[in-house]
Amino acid sequence: MVATPVIDRLQPTSLEISPDIANQEINQNKPTFVTPDQYRVLSETAEERLEYRNGEIFVMSGGTANHSAIACNLIIYLGFLLRDTDLRIYNGDMRIWIPEFQCGTYADALVINGEPEFNATRNDEILNPLLIVEVLSPSTEGYDRGEKFRKYRSIPSLREYLLISQSEPYIEHYFKLDSNAENSNIWQLQISDRLEQKITLPNLNIEIPLSEIYRRIIGIS
Repeated sequence: MVATPVIDRLQPTSLEISPDIANQEINQNKPTFVTPDQYRVLSETAEERLEYRNGEIFVMSGGTANHSAIACNLIIYLGFLLRDTDLRIYNGDMRIWIPEFQCGTYADALVINGEPEFNATRNDEILNPLLIVEVLSPSTEGYDRGEKFRKYRSIPSLREYLLISQSEPYIEHYFKLDSNAENSNIWQLQISDRLEQKITLPNLNIEIPLSEIYRRIIGIS
């Protein structure tokens, strides 16, 4: 997911919001905290995607042509492979809610197994991703590998995590196989960096050629 060069904290008065938020003290050096419900109100009318991190809101900006094309390639190919299974695919519009960190965020694609588990009565916040995919950009690469992945790992259903470069054939595939409680936090890493390679997603029982992910990507294929 692409963000502004330095992911900006959103000061709530920059959007049309309810008076109880707007009347809070605004200080550029001190974040203005909002509740999850206030965040959801802001998200419904905001032009950009907004990420919620334990009381703070961050603006997520749009992506490059390669970023968008790679995400589309992957979703199209996954749709073909998974069309007759119980696995469901969602694009970057579906918000992932991470209860342990009180975080609402977006990935470039995600897959769930079976029926979606939504956050309480909402139908726009998913709780049970099996696979999460992030297309990397210079401004968010560190966040996607670090803090964001740490939060993702707290999701019990998550078994596969893909980090995809948009500038070269390079994919980091994090996965875990053993659901035994003793090994539940052990993640393995496989790196693919050639177009003739395939990525095996063991928990989805599929393979994805890098040539499909990078099909017609400017400067790569």
